[in-house]
Amino acid sequence: MTQVTMTVNGAAVSGDVEGRTLLVEFLREGQGMTGTHVGCDTSQCGACVVHVDGTVKSCAVFAAEVDGAEVTTIEGMANPDGSLGTIQQAFQDHHGLQCGFCTPGMVMSAAALLKDNPTPTEAEIREYLEGNICRCTGYHNIVKAIMAASGQDVSAIAAE
Repeated sequence: MTQVTMTVNGAAVSGDVEGRTLLVEFLREGQGMTGTHVGCDTSQCGACVVHVDGTVKSCAVFAAEVDGAEVTTIEGMANPDGSLGTIQQAFQDHHGLQCGFCTPGMVMSAAALLKDNPTPTEAEIREYLEGNICRCTGYHNIVKAIMAASGQDVSAIAAE
């Protein structure tokens, strides 16, 4: 067992992990942060995206690798009062979710994109989300939600 300590959503957390413990397991099972989803277990779907110096698929990173790091999960995207953050609210307002399974990873990827590119085009958003799979929505409203979260006018974009 190895002791790991990291900052998760602004709070110091620690725990004993085996060398094979994935970050997603540490977050979900060790810290009770179940918003980060496990979809494919092969780093293909993006449901487990968290921020550790950029976006990482937490099913492909060992918890011990991020010892001492700052980690942000979907739970950390809410406002301090617990209300939905800007991106989360845009997903709700623009129907950017259906079953919701991919939503945490989509929101985390969107946050990273908007940090690097505050007003992305539709094509830029679609390209950035290539590592995130949604089986329900067809992506149209996800793209619309991200554009809305960036402050762009989406009133001319038809809902699908």
